[in-house]
Amino acid sequence: MFVANFNHHRRFVFVLLLVSLIIGSCGKPQSIATGAANASLLTIGAKIDPPIDIPANSVTGVQTVVLAGGCFWGVEAVFQQLQGVSSVVSGFSGGSAASANYDSVSRGTTDHAEAVQITYDPQQISFGQLLKIYFVVAHDPTQVNRQSPDEGTQYRSAIFYGNSQQQRVAKTYIDRFNQSGVFTQPIATQLVPLAKFYPAEEYHQNFIDRNPNYPYVVIHDLPKLDRLKQHFPDLVRR
Repeated sequence: MFVANFNHHRRFVFVLLLVSLIIGSCGKPQSIATGAANASLLTIGAKIDPPIDIPANSVTGVQTVVLAGGCFWGVEAVFQQLQGVSSVVSGFSGGSAASANYDSVSRGTTDHAEAVQITYDPQQISFGQLLKIYFVVAHDPTQVNRQSPDEGTQYRSAIFYGNSQQQRVAKTYIDRFNQSGVFTQPIATQLVPLAKFYPAEEYHQNFIDRNPNYPYVVIHDLPKLDRLKQHFPDLVRR
């Protein structure tokens, strides 16, 4: 009787919410996260800007960075929207090649994190700007070993830096957040030197483009894309 009183739109949303409670971990059952990204970050201006950055004239050619922030589907989709980003690959970092596959990583025992490898042109978008989107839109950096409904070390927040410049900018940014009180909890993002990045299976690549109506995507990922376009239109690809 309760469901029968819903109109078609509300019934659809209701079903998606129920399914989202069951479907987590990019499609694997997991417990429900109690935290959520702090939406107020999107309205506090300069406090969320990187305090330092890598000057474009200090690097040549395209650059890469590997970021982990929960399920790679949504993180991948966010960075694919950005100007100056030429490639985003979903994959794994932090563990060995032997277990760098989804079935093994999803058990949470391989030391890998689900991550994305971003290739970008520093003449169009800076490393610091990428980190701003990472911290403010792509995930909640205060959650420890989890993200949204997904729980486990494979969903940890981590920046796998490729050089000392990336390490310095990222550490300074994290310090700024912790000192400013922008987040109500300390930043949990780990800073880890990049050893190796392993691309995930093909069906994980461009997942949201190919599966925009997948319940997990509708509930947890599409709102991120909406926030990105609404609050950071100057960084979105035209």
